Amino acid sequence: MKKVAIIVSGGNGSRMQTEIPKQFLEINGKPILLHTLEKFFLADADIELFLVLNVDHQAQWNKIAKKFKVTIPYTLVNGGRTRYHSVKNALKLIPKKSIVAVHDGVRPLVSTALILRGFEQANNHQAIVTAIPAKDSIRRLHDGISAALPREEIFLVQTPQLFDSSVLLKAYQQAYRNEFSDDAAVVERSGIPIHILLGETQNIKITYPEDILFAENILMLK
Repeated sequence: MKKVAIIVSGGNGSRMQTEIPKQFLEINGKPILLHTLEKFFLADADIELFLVLNVDHQAQWNKIAKKFKVTIPYTLVNGGRTRYHSVKNALKLIPKKSIVAVHDGVRPLVSTALILRGFEQANNHQAIVTAIPAKDSIRRLHDGISAALPREEIFLVQTPQLFDSSVLLKAYQQAYRNEFSDDAAVVERSGIPIHILLGETQNIKITYPEDILFAENILMLK
């Protein structure tokens, strides 16, 4: 089936303590979002790419793409008020029979090997979430009372998350709910079980200033 990647990049720089949207910050001389786009293109040039951006950020991105002479083919999609609505906008444009990967634009350290492994496993599973086992002890706080959770049962979710397009399209016919924090939550709500693909510890989401330093060091080692 056709391979598709929806790269969601609607964040801002609030927690990064910068006025520049974090996806446009540079790591080793290149914007974070461009690193991410390149990873998917390098993994498989036949992956059809959809880049979801806030309308207010698109002009800035177009200037960046021109400056860095971006030749990677992609379709620009208007972001929505939440991640759910952003992905739903992109789903209106994807091929009907495809495997769809949804990835955070600010996860530039994802490896091409992980991307390819995800698409390969998507041939056998309708819904996949990339995740890594929790390393630390975990506690749940509810009504002011904390309780230990079994660490061996806890996984920390990453992206890409991969789905059969028919499953994803059907799931996104549901009305928006506050607990729809990612695509796996939307699909799970529709009754489809989620398979876990073992992720990578370096596949972090760039959120805080110290994440930039971590990413720079990782990229310099490659």
